[in-house]
Amino acid sequence: MIKFSRNTRTLAIAAGALLATGLVTTAALAQRDPAYQAARSAGQVGEKTDGYLGIVGEETSALRALVNNINIQRKAAYTRSAADGATVEQFAFASGCNLIAMTVPGEKYQSPNGSWKTRSDAPPERDSRCL
Repeated sequence: MIKFSRNTRTLAIAAGALLATGLVTTAALAQRDPAYQAARSAGQVGEKTDGYLGIVGEETSALRALVNNINIQRKAAYTRSAADGATVEQFAFASGCNLIAMTVPGEKYQSPNGSWKTRSDAPPERDSRCL
C-alpha cells in the first residue's frame, strides 16, 4: 500500500507539472505510434491507477512489447521527476490520478477497485487520494 506523507499535495502538483512537461512529451511521442493509437482506440490498453499503461483483455506479444516500452519511458520520467522525499511509486500514483482524469470518452481506465472501465462523458472514477 502506498503511504502518503503531508507532502501529498506537493506530489500532486509535481505530478501535474510532469504531465505538462516530460510525460506529455512521452505520451505525445507514443500517440504518434499508430499501433499505440489503434490499441488505445480499440480499448486494448488503458490507464492504470499506478501511473502505468495496462493491457485490457487479451494480451499479444506485440501489445505487451508496446505497453512495456511506454511504461519504461514513464518510469524513467517518474524517476527523474520524483520530488525530494517522495518515492517513485508515490509520484507514479499521483501521475496516474492525472492520466486517468485526462482520458476521453471511449478510452479505458482502471477504477479504484482495480476493474477496467470505459470512460463516459462523466468524470472517471478515481482513488479518493487523488486531488
